Amino acid sequence: MQLDLGKLPEGAQALEKLIQRLGRIDVLVNNAGAMTKAPFLDMAFDEWRKIFTVDVDGAFLCSQIAARQMVKQGQGGRIINITSVHEHTPLPDASAYTAAKHALGGLTKAMALELVRHKILVNAVAPGAIATPMNGMDDSDVKPDAEPSIPLRRFGATHEIASLVAWLCSEGANYTTGQSLIVDGGFMLANPQFNPE
Repeated sequence: MQLDLGKLPEGAQALEKLIQRLGRIDVLVNNAGAMTKAPFLDMAFDEWRKIFTVDVDGAFLCSQIAARQMVKQGQGGRIINITSVHEHTPLPDASAYTAAKHALGGLTKAMALELVRHKILVNAVAPGAIATPMNGMDDSDVKPDAEPSIPLRRFGATHEIASLVAWLCSEGANYTTGQSLIVDGGFMLANPQFNPE
């Protein structure tokens, strides 16, 4: 089943149908994302709204649907929001994306605090430069020394994000909530994006 979180609330309501079909939900991973690059002074409001609709509003609605069902089930659950290193540091010429990822990071913390009494743990994973279609790559682009501006000198592979998400869903993460875990090959240590002109 595909969800189109660019069309809300209908896109998120597809999750309700999936829950009805499966009978329950124990884990939700909000992985939908949209990005556009434009300088702040040139950013059109409709582009701004498009990014927030997918990256924040969609995660809000899907999380609310999932959390309500988890509360009904009475056995807790996990919600993982995929943010970005740009939840923590701005991406040049991407004010909407940066602001949306900051918002999703804040939502993660607010949800974690409110839902912990229901044994629902909420965390974020903040990837750096990962070989995904959004970045115009796939896992075959993950090669040693392919990206010298990152301390590990390469792009990340999707399985390196998936393994952290899997851990957050496991019993090993039973004492972890409200966190944003960065997976970036050391990018945040160097932050090579600042380029004074």
